[in-house]
Amino acid sequence: MYTLFLGAWRYRQFIRSSVRLDLTSRFTRSKLGGFWVVIHPLTQVLIYALVLSGVLSAKMPGINNRYAYAIYLCAGQVAWSLFAEVITRSLTVFIDNANLLKKISFPRITLPLILIGSALLNNLFLLTAVFVVFAVLGHMPGGAVACLPLLIVITLAFAVGLGLVLGVLNVFFRDLGQVVPIMLQILFWFTPIVYPATIIPEALREWLAFNPVYPLVAAYQEVLVYGRFPAPTPLLAVFAFSLLMLAFGLTLFRRASADMMDVL
Repeated sequence: MYTLFLGAWRYRQFIRSSVRLDLTSRFTRSKLGGFWVVIHPLTQVLIYALVLSGVLSAKMPGINNRYAYAIYLCAGQVAWSLFAEVITRSLTVFIDNANLLKKISFPRITLPLILIGSALLNNLFLLTAVFVVFAVLGHMPGGAVACLPLLIVITLAFAVGLGLVLGVLNVFFRDLGQVVPIMLQILFWFTPIVYPATIIPEALREWLAFNPVYPLVAAYQEVLVYGRFPAPTPLLAVFAFSLLMLAFGLTLFRRASADMMDVL
């Protein structure tokens, strides 16, 4: 494990330049450039707000703003977009870079790190845009936003750990590449992002305890929507699980690296 991190440190310039290249190459010929990073999720928020605002706005107690539902949507989307982007890109990170892995000798762990850097920057752009939207809508989250860096770290740890496991397994079992996007869609609708958790019948609400993304999304909503510090116990549980998943993912990656090269 020490060798993995040592290799990543030695190639830190390569990681930094690759993150920059990844961002610029995606928007080289685009007039709006990096704005597309925030346009897609905010468009989704706008669509849901237009369609469901009249139905769900009255079910958003604790938010003294006429645009309460749109604010709620933005908060959940910030958390989900970071998680979903890391998972989606991790799923094919080794397959997409198969030619590079075969032709150039470099620490393979740099590929997930490049992905993390790019996804983090994208999410920071989105978060900045969300704060601008909040300002326009007259909503101020308050001092609880100081928790956001911690929430981002926990979300990244969980997504990277799970994504690393899925990325390695997808090299050997390509059907995962078709199954995971479907599972992400199910998980999205099973997580109170588009709707508040309070509308779920109490008999079914206990099932949310089996959704590891829910405490993260709920924490973002507490901070960005209600201006409150999130409950620490659920976050500590998710963080502990994230560390275990991350350790398992790194161990699986280290042991399967040679076999992956044969399959790729």
